[in-house]
Amino acid sequence: MKKLNLNKLKKYLPILLLALAVVCCNLAIADVGNNNRYSSGGSDFGGGDGDWGVLIGYLLGLFIEDPSTGFIVLLIILAVIFIKRRKQKKQGSNPTYINRNVQQQAENDFTFDNSTVVAEEIRAIDPNFSSDKFIGFAREVFMKIQEAWTSKDWKVIRPFESETLFNQHKQQLDEYIRLKKTNVVEKIAIKHCSLQSFQQDGDKEVLTVLLNAVMRDYVIDDETKKVLESDPNRDWYMGYEMVFNRKAGVKTEAGKKGNSITNCPNCGAPTEVTSSGQCTYCGSVITNGEHDWVLTDIHSRS
Repeated sequence: MKKLNLNKLKKYLPILLLALAVVCCNLAIADVGNNNRYSSGGSDFGGGDGDWGVLIGYLLGLFIEDPSTGFIVLLIILAVIFIKRRKQKKQGSNPTYINRNVQQQAENDFTFDNSTVVAEEIRAIDPNFSSDKFIGFAREVFMKIQEAWTSKDWKVIRPFESETLFNQHKQQLDEYIRLKKTNVVEKIAIKHCSLQSFQQDGDKEVLTVLLNAVMRDYVIDDETKKVLESDPNRDWYMGYEMVFNRKAGVKTEAGKKGNSITNCPNCGAPTEVTSSGQCTYCGSVITNGEHDWVLTDIHSRS
């Protein structure tokens, strides 16, 4: 074992402390993920806290034993960090690279399909319920919501959203209109949609649906058409929970083709709905779950 050379250690100590600060900085960043919807988030170097602790301990020991060798090893580590960060930064700005990864993630992401179990629970009290038809309806609702959001025409959503959810979404959309911005959601590809759970809650029934989709999602200025947030050429992979409610005891009609976003569930007329959720033909309030399922919540899953 070499004798500790304090003079050499003092000589390299400032460099060691500076380098360790850089390494520790990378350690702090590694597990940080920004929850902003337009951030890539995630880890950028890899390795757990334990790995970094071993590495730092090794470097300290090496500097004490042989400062020259320790300095060389540290330079190599910093060079690897610099090259990896530079590569990730370049890839992170390349939509083709990002989109390929997003598509791969969407294909490989397994979402447990509980549709069969949930459908059996519902059919125990509603024999004509069809999981396939309802999933088709949920997909249609999701697509219609995205289209209406982009076109900023929220009244077309009124027939199948509860009053509370409709007002919440309308308020958010009105803010975009006030700011003269448009949140464009396009090139939507639904990758998975299934029934997650069903429960009876007092005088209502609650059915939750899981939906995963890949889409383009960005914000533009209405006047200049300049992109303000995100990238119109970048794909995003998103997971959602959609919650539907209806009044307890409501049954699916025999022979019914399926739930519809274009016809009144009470009289079958085309859905022209007032601001209070009433069908203009029969006067029934069709957004309170009295006649059929209505969407009461939709939120992204982390």
